Amino acid sequence: MANNNYYVTTSIPYVNGEPHLGHAMEFVMADSLARYARQQGKDVMFSIGTDEHGGKIAEKAAEQGLKPKELADKMSALFSGLAKDLDVSNTRFIRTTDAGHEQRAALVWQAISKDIYKSKYTGWYCTGDEAFFTETEVKELGGTCPNHNRPFEKIEEENYFFKLSAYTEPVKQAIESGEFEIVPQTRRNEILSLLNDGLQDISISRPADKIGWGIPVPGDPKQTMYVWLEALMNYITVLGYPEHADFKHFWPADVQVIGKDIVRFHAAIWPAMLLSAGLELPKQLYVHSFINIDGKKMSKSLGNYVNPQEILEKYGVDPFRYYFLRHIPSYEDGDFSWPAFEAAYNNELANELGNAVQRTAAMILKYQKGLIGDIPEATHDIDGYQQAMKACRFDRALDEVWEQVRGINQYIDETKPWEIAKTGDEDHLREVLAYQAGALVEIADLLEPFMPGAATRIRNVFSEGIIRPIEGTLFPKHDQPSHPA
Repeated sequence: MANNNYYVTTSIPYVNGEPHLGHAMEFVMADSLARYARQQGKDVMFSIGTDEHGGKIAEKAAEQGLKPKELADKMSALFSGLAKDLDVSNTRFIRTTDAGHEQRAALVWQAISKDIYKSKYTGWYCTGDEAFFTETEVKELGGTCPNHNRPFEKIEEENYFFKLSAYTEPVKQAIESGEFEIVPQTRRNEILSLLNDGLQDISISRPADKIGWGIPVPGDPKQTMYVWLEALMNYITVLGYPEHADFKHFWPADVQVIGKDIVRFHAAIWPAMLLSAGLELPKQLYVHSFINIDGKKMSKSLGNYVNPQEILEKYGVDPFRYYFLRHIPSYEDGDFSWPAFEAAYNNELANELGNAVQRTAAMILKYQKGLIGDIPEATHDIDGYQQAMKACRFDRALDEVWEQVRGINQYIDETKPWEIAKTGDEDHLREVLAYQAGALVEIADLLEPFMPGAATRIRNVFSEGIIRPIEGTLFPKHDQPSHPA
């Protein structure tokens, strides 16, 4: 019997900053996979959440005159609110400050304890990244973290270490065999190159008197778990590792969706931890790239920062989802600009999709008093669409859908139902209009993972055999630029 379970996760954003376009895109990417799996009849678990421990959070909270938990509460609410605004259908939202996570993280630590040892550590650390850097990396970067424009901190302390080096070959073998699939190929090659150089043991704790905002190491309250280590654990603690039925039901994850800046943690450290704990690896790691703004890296200091809420307020959720799933390449860095967004909205959503729906509904109302008749079953080849979804190529899947959108508009222009109506051939007219309705219902089904709201509205117009007109238009055209000057 085939496994009917499906588990998809996003990475969990760090709550030291507000949600940005990258977080929003990752949410809707994972949501599209979850919705598509539900369409296939799968029992879906879909988890998102927030990463809330570490020195950076304590530092940020102090700057604002808050306790770390108060800051975490405030920022986590922004991420959960964004997910809701994006119509994300997650079944779980985990916070690493949840008592359940903290308790179960201790169990994960114990499960990998055979590969943990204590030793003196001398190295370089960036609190902003909550990450350690090698001597070579620090030299190459001139001693300053490029992400935060501040010097690396020299650390000399006694910490716990994880024997990551012991898992170089097992992780490499899992990737090369396809047991642990990494897409796209460029990211797979990147991590294999890292593995070929050999993994080094990593520090997985900090002294509690230096990093107190975190989960204590089991049996040693003077040490705090390294934030990245315990954050990775969320993917199984949210399922109730090790004893809960959800964990036994849904693990291993079918797809984990992450950004390219954290691929090393998810493609090397995380699988090594799982192997150490005797657990199966995720089936697929999908690594998306970055969003630039007008061809430049998004930055508040450059004045090109775009808040996701700006777009949602101006255009609504489905156009947002559509643009970032189709017009940001699934495997490469992409670009957002207000003119490009508006062009996609007006030309593709309003003129092509919206117009096809409006024209078809209007003609059925005019010529057949709203009665559609029998809608033929879908006959279009969707193999390309299905293959694209399997490979997390959201852009290509939507390209396939748009072939059908343009196809139905071409069909209308070529068959000219208004001319058929003049001939009085009611049977032929009924056949043509029923085909149009059926094609649009099929398009709605294909759009369901990407634009669930629009898909539902289209089905509501046609699917009950009688036209139920949309109030207004499906996508009201924006005739004037609405973006900031």
